[in-house]
Amino acid sequence: MLMTHPIRAVLTGHTRGLGAALAERLLEQGAEVFAISRQRNGELAARHPGKLHEIELDLADLSKLGEWLSGDALSRFVSGAQRVLLINNAGVLAPVGGLADQDPAAVARAVSVNVAAPLMLAAAVSRISGKSTDTRIAHISSGAARNAYPGWSIYCATKAALDHHARAVALDGNPALRICSVAPGVVDTDMQAEIRGTDLERFPIRERFDTLKRDGQLATPEASARKVVDYLLSDAFGDTPTADVRDLN
Repeated sequence: MLMTHPIRAVLTGHTRGLGAALAERLLEQGAEVFAISRQRNGELAARHPGKLHEIELDLADLSKLGEWLSGDALSRFVSGAQRVLLINNAGVLAPVGGLADQDPAAVARAVSVNVAAPLMLAAAVSRISGKSTDTRIAHISSGAARNAYPGWSIYCATKAALDHHARAVALDGNPALRICSVAPGVVDTDMQAEIRGTDLERFPIRERFDTLKRDGQLATPEASARKVVDYLLSDAFGDTPTADVRDLN
């Protein structure tokens, strides 16, 4: 007899920051989580034995990701699920700086992690889930997708790509698939520390982020994760192809 599972979630970048908080929230909501990252999260696995499944995979290595997706690990994980979730959370900020200062290899890595890998995973999950399973895809976007910042041309462009991917997929008309590119707000993570550590020449508006930290205006990963997951599980998810958690009730 085929066992059914209410929620199976695939999540990238679950070892720290927002990703770790997203994994915790999903597990608390009763989902089984298949997490993809370069490292494992031993503490989280210990708190949720048998519910967190992990694979060590560098999403910048698209050939290895493609090889893994050609196997059956993902299809075995989602088999029998009543609802399948994909949260494309992993992302990189670098390279930061003007166009002439950007290392081409760093550009390639950012596009691979921020765009190619999420789109590959989205296509794979949609194909495996089919047209009879409630399937929901959340790209973790950014305000940088909707506003241009000096020094962030690659980060802005890659996050904008996720937004536009969601807009186009929403037009495909698959009634079993909901998709949204969700900005989680300005979250107090290692990426924010990386931003504050960038010199002003490469990122002229850095002081704006220094002020957010100093004035306690950064959201905690836990608070943002709660908003993202609660929205992902709600009836409203996918009503619009892009959203910002700061605009949600």
